[in-house]
Amino acid sequence: MRPAVNGALPRSRSYDARRRQEAAEESRKRVLAQSRELFLAKGYGRTTVAAIAHAAGVSKESVYKAFGGKPGLVKAIYEQSMLGAGSTPAQDRSDRVQTTVTDPSELMEQFGRFVAEVSPLGSPVYLLIRDAAANGDPDMAALLRDVDDERYQRMLHNARQVLARGFLRPDLTEEEVADVMFMSTSAELYETLVLKRGWSAERYGRLLARTLAANLLPDS
Repeated sequence: MRPAVNGALPRSRSYDARRRQEAAEESRKRVLAQSRELFLAKGYGRTTVAAIAHAAGVSKESVYKAFGGKPGLVKAIYEQSMLGAGSTPAQDRSDRVQTTVTDPSELMEQFGRFVAEVSPLGSPVYLLIRDAAANGDPDMAALLRDVDDERYQRMLHNARQVLARGFLRPDLTEEEVADVMFMSTSAELYETLVLKRGWSAERYGRLLARTLAANLLPDS
């Protein structure tokens, strides 16, 4: 082994560490991708950690170590879904829009676009959690409560930001605004219109934008 120069680690050691990190990240991506595919195809109860590990080309033990089992995997793919499809997390982009857009109607349209982007990723996983909870799984029941609470807190955050800019009807409280947003972004609505009625995500997003505008913006 080459000695350190001026107290620095040899370049080969740094390179090896980076390669290990990259390999671990690639493994994590494969596990999450296979988890999503298998959970959504077979359901929560019929999907095993062993099947996910085999499909991802990793050991079952490594999956347990990284995610703690099936509940951790479902939580991870849900959180991944909520990042959206862009290189920057959807919530960060939404925050930026809320503080920079100057036209209230355009802001509602932007909200609709974010919902159209995130819902096809997140709603099927939410519905997986809901159905597993309804079938009596206590871990999924706890996760369902957590994701509902997190989504409501996010809507409350949005409500406070937009109200502070003076865009919305003055008679609305932040809780009322958050409730409208919470209802409008529900996976159940996505399930009804997109999964059952065959709407496109884009059409769904446009409806959401009109719904938010009609219920939150002052009459023009």
